[in-house]
Amino acid sequence: MNGDTNAHIPLAHRGVLRVTGEERAGFLQGLLTGDLMRVSADTALYAALLTPQGKILHDLFIAADGDALLLDVEAARLADLLQRLGRYRLRAKVAFEDVSGRFQVLAVPGGDAALELPPRPGACRSRRGGGVAMVDPRHPALGLRLILPRDEAASGRFEDYDRLRLELGVGDGSPDFGEGAMFALEANLDCLDGVSFSKGCYVGQEVTARSHHRSLIRRRLRPVRVDGPLPAPGTPVFCGEREAGELRSGRDGLALALLRIEPFESAEAPLTAGDARLTPLVPVWDR
Repeated sequence: MNGDTNAHIPLAHRGVLRVTGEERAGFLQGLLTGDLMRVSADTALYAALLTPQGKILHDLFIAADGDALLLDVEAARLADLLQRLGRYRLRAKVAFEDVSGRFQVLAVPGGDAALELPPRPGACRSRRGGGVAMVDPRHPALGLRLILPRDEAASGRFEDYDRLRLELGVGDGSPDFGEGAMFALEANLDCLDGVSFSKGCYVGQEVTARSHHRSLIRRRLRPVRVDGPLPAPGTPVFCGEREAGELRSGRDGLALALLRIEPFESAEAPLTAGDARLTPLVPVWDR
């Protein structure tokens, strides 16, 4: 990765939702893929809200902050998430507040020794000046993820973090997952500690559990190296003359592609998308 790995890089495409109320954890436990009972002062979580058919609507990060939960969510679709949560609330003792105007989300790919966090996924601690710091719950190779007050200084280029994410093979919100278009296991949430197979029911749980236990997943989101002009997201990927998937987000010769597990793994024909040739890379969750 180029650039300053210790930079605190602002993730302007992410927003922050504050969840309060005595039933906050139990309410989210019945909706999200992750086990909210794991969330504590020293452990953060990655999870998703699915459709009843098991497809991703929103992916999010959850951290405890005193008597509240802070949710790191996709900013452009925060209103949609609020609307969906409101439909399920009924009489639950829980409240939601968009605090994106007060908090920002940052990434620190190289970590920050001053925070003294152990190198385990989701290791978390509150910060004296407000907000929380966590080791990325998906994989430590992504570095740290911070939710800080907006008046705290940030530095670094988003492009540097985005290249790292693409090279590691980790999706990021609707540009990669779509909106109710990709199954949780196609997006590798099972490999990135974003799905619990031991907790109780949640929205989309039946399809997700069945796909896991019966090995029904036929496609995975994977990193690829792009030789040639970067095709637009949604461009079909071919293995010879046979369609093998489609491209998602990308930059600087790297991209993510939703690829069939077969036929490309044993095929001699190259992968292509538009005028570019694709070379599959080994994702961090499969190393």
